[in-house]
Amino acid sequence: MNPSADPSEVDTASWRGQDLRLLPAAATAWLGTLSGLLAGWWITMLCGAAAVVLAIIAGVRACRTASRWVAGLGALAVLGVLTAGPVALRIRAAEHDDLRAAAARGSDATTRVVVTERPRPVRGAGYADRRAGTRLVVIAATVDAAVTGEREVDSAGRILLLAPAEGWTDLLPGQQVTASGRLAPAKGAELTVAVLSVRGPPSAVGPAPWWQRAAESLRTGLRELCAVLPEEEAGLVPGLVVGDTSTLSPRVEHEFTDSGMSHLMAVSGGNVAIVCGSILLLLRVLRVGPRASATAAAVGLAGFVVLAGPAPSVLRAGVMGAVGLLALALGRRGSALPALAFAVAGLVVADPAMAADFGFALSVLATAGLVLLAPKWADWLVGRGVPAGYAEGLAIPLAAFVMTTPVIAGMAGSVSLVSVLTNVLAAPVVAPATVFGVLATAVGPWWPSAGRLLVRLTEPEASWLITVARHGARAPGAVVDWPDGWWGGLLAAGLLAVSLVVIRLRHGRILLAIALATGLVVFVPVRVLAPAWPPSAWNAVACDVGQGDAVVLATGEQGRAVLVDTGPEPGPVDECLSRLGVDRVPLIVLSHLHADHIGGLGSVFEGRSVGAVAVGPGRAPAWAWQQVADETARRGIPLLELEIGQKLEWRALSLDVLGPRYVTRRSVREQDGTVINNGSVVLRAGTPAGRLLLTGDIELAAQSDLMAEGADLRAEILKVPHHGSRYTAPDFLNAVAPRAALVSVGAGNTYGHPNKSTLDSLVAVGASVARTDTDGDTAVVADARGLALVRRGEPRGPPRS
Repeated sequence: MNPSADPSEVDTASWRGQDLRLLPAAATAWLGTLSGLLAGWWITMLCGAAAVVLAIIAGVRACRTASRWVAGLGALAVLGVLTAGPVALRIRAAEHDDLRAAAARGSDATTRVVVTERPRPVRGAGYADRRAGTRLVVIAATVDAAVTGEREVDSAGRILLLAPAEGWTDLLPGQQVTASGRLAPAKGAELTVAVLSVRGPPSAVGPAPWWQRAAESLRTGLRELCAVLPEEEAGLVPGLVVGDTSTLSPRVEHEFTDSGMSHLMAVSGGNVAIVCGSILLLLRVLRVGPRASATAAAVGLAGFVVLAGPAPSVLRAGVMGAVGLLALALGRRGSALPALAFAVAGLVVADPAMAADFGFALSVLATAGLVLLAPKWADWLVGRGVPAGYAEGLAIPLAAFVMTTPVIAGMAGSVSLVSVLTNVLAAPVVAPATVFGVLATAVGPWWPSAGRLLVRLTEPEASWLITVARHGARAPGAVVDWPDGWWGGLLAAGLLAVSLVVIRLRHGRILLAIALATGLVVFVPVRVLAPAWPPSAWNAVACDVGQGDAVVLATGEQGRAVLVDTGPEPGPVDECLSRLGVDRVPLIVLSHLHADHIGGLGSVFEGRSVGAVAVGPGRAPAWAWQQVADETARRGIPLLELEIGQKLEWRALSLDVLGPRYVTRRSVREQDGTVINNGSVVLRAGTPAGRLLLTGDIELAAQSDLMAEGADLRAEILKVPHHGSRYTAPDFLNAVAPRAALVSVGAGNTYGHPNKSTLDSLVAVGASVARTDTDGDTAVVADARGLALVRRGEPRGPPRS
C-alpha cells in the first residue's frame, strides 16, 4: 500500500485488505456476455461499449487525482473492447450458424467433428429387460464439416452428440470422428448450435493427441488399481481424484447430491489447491524459494489438468490455480480477489459460454465466499472461544453454502439443509484421499504394488465420505423443495441477506431464533418434527422405489419382515427398510427377473441378515438371472424356486403361491417382456389386515389363466399388476374385489403408468387407491375401524441420470 495515498482512495480500492480494482472489469465481461447469451449478441456489444465510455470518463478524472483506480479503469476499458468486439462477434456467429437453422427443421445430418471433452455418461434406472446403467453418452465437439441432405452446411460451431454408449464411450478429446443422425435445437443460453442424436457407431475415427492417450492410460490404471477396494469405494476414488465417475455407483451419486457433497466428485479449485498445496508444502520443507516452488507447482498443475481432462470445471480450476501461482511467484500473496477477477475475465473472454454455465457461477461464488466471508467469520468464532482449526473448518463450508445456495436453489428447485454439516465432516479426509489417489495414479504404471498400497490408503477416507453422504441423505428433511428459476434464486438470496444482517444484532439474533423455530413448526413437514412413520402395527408397506416394485410384509416379530421385489436400483428399498426398522429378512421373493424388480437386491443385504432369496420358474432375461445367482452365491445365501401350492408361514404372515399358471415353451432368448411379465410369481399373503394379493407384473394372459383354473383370488388388498398398466382386465379386478389397491409406480415415468382406465376400474369395484408416485411409501394397517391405508407422503421423483 502506498503510504502517501489518500485514505479515502485506499478505502474505495480495497475492502478489508482485498483489492477491488479488477472487479468492474470482471463484472463487465461476465454480465455483458451473459446478457448477450440470453437476449442477443447486440446486448453484449452495447455493454462492452458502455464500459469503454465509462472507463474513459472515469479514467480522465482518476489521472487528475493520481487515484489508484487508474489501473483498474484501464482494465475495464480493455475488457470493454474485448466484450464489445470478439466476444459479441462469437455470440453472433453462433446465433447465425447454418447448422442452427438445420436443427430447427429437425434435419438429418452427417458431421465431421473434433471431440472437445471426454464423453459424459447418461445413467438410467433399469426397467423390464433393460438393465440399469449407462446407455447413452453426451459428447461435446466442434464442427469441421456438416452435410444435411445433399447440401454442405457452412458451420464451425459447437455441437453436442447424444450417442449410444457402445462404441462412443472411449473417444478422447482431440479425436476427429464422423457421426450421422438427426439434429435438434440446443437448449439454454449457450454457444452450442445443435444437438445431434447419433445413429450407429462412429466412423472415420482419427487419432487422439499423445498427451490425451497418456492421460487416459493413467485414468484407466487408477480404475484398475481401485479394484482392490470394495465396490462403492472403488467407484468413488477416481471421482474424488480426477473427476472420473464412470464406475461410480448410482446410489452413491444420488446420496452425494442429496447431502450437498456432489462437488467433491467434480474436479475444481479444491483439487487444484490440494495438489499444488502438497507440492508447495513439500518444497517449503526442503527450503526451496518461492519462484522455484511456484514453477514446480505450475508443472504439477499442468499435468493434473491434462490428467483430469479439458472439462470446463477443470479448465476453470486450472486457470484460477495458475493465476494464484503467478501471484505467489511475484510475491503478491494477498491478491486472492484480484486473481479471481482476472481468472473470471480471462475465462469468459476465452470461452463466452462460461458466462451462462451454472458450474462456473458456483465456482466463482464459492471462491468469493472463501476470500471475503470465511476469514471474517473464522475470526468472529475464534473471538468467541472456538479453536482456530475448528473455526476455519466451520466457516469455510458455511461461507460456500451462503454464496452458492441462491444459484443452487434456483437451478435445482431444492435446498440441501445438511450440506454444511456433511461438508464439515467430509473436509478432513478429502485432502489425504486426493493426495494418495494422485500418487497412486502417477506411481501405479511403474510400480503396481506401491500403487495398490497407495490406493488402499484411500479406503478409510472413501468409506467415511460414503457414510457421511448416506446418513446425510437419509436425514429427515435433508432436501427441501424450493421455487425454481430466477424468483427462487432471488428469494433464497434475499432470505440469506436478511439473515446475515439480522444476525449481527443481539436482539436480531433472538428474533431470528424465534423465526426459525416458528418456521420449523409451521413449514417443515410434520413427518420431520414428529415422525408418524412407520405407523404402529403396520402389516404391509408398498415402498416408493420409483418405477418398480418393492412390498414389505410384517411377520409379527419386531425388525423382521419378508420382502417381495427390490425396485429398480440400490438405495430406495434399503432406505424404505431402514425407515421401517427392518434388520432381518427371512425371505426375499423376486416375482420375476425384470430390472425394476431385482435392481435393488444388493442393497437389501447391507446391514441385514437375509435367510433366502426365492424366484419363480423363469430364467429370463439371462443377464438378470446371472446377476441374481452371482449376488446370492457371493454372499452365501440360498437361492430357492417357489412352486404352485407351496405355503410359507410366520407368526403373523402366511404366503400361498398361486402362480405362475402361465406356461410358455419359448426358450430364454425368445421370451419377450410380455412373456416374462406373465411368468411372475403370484402370492396371496395372509395378514392381520386381511388378504393381500401380490401379482408382480402379470398381464392379460396370466390373469385369464388364474381365473380359468379357479384360483381363489379374493383379497382385501391388491398390489395392482404391472404398475397399473392398461393390461389389467376388469374381470380380474372383479374376481379380486379389493377394498384397497396399491399402485407401485414412479413419478414422471414415460410409460403412461398408471393407466386411467385401470384406475377407473379399481374405483368401480370399490377400491381405495394409493399410488407411490403421489403418496410415497404406503402402509396397510388394521385399526379399530378396520382396514386402513397410511400414506407417508414423500414420493420419489423421476429417475435421475
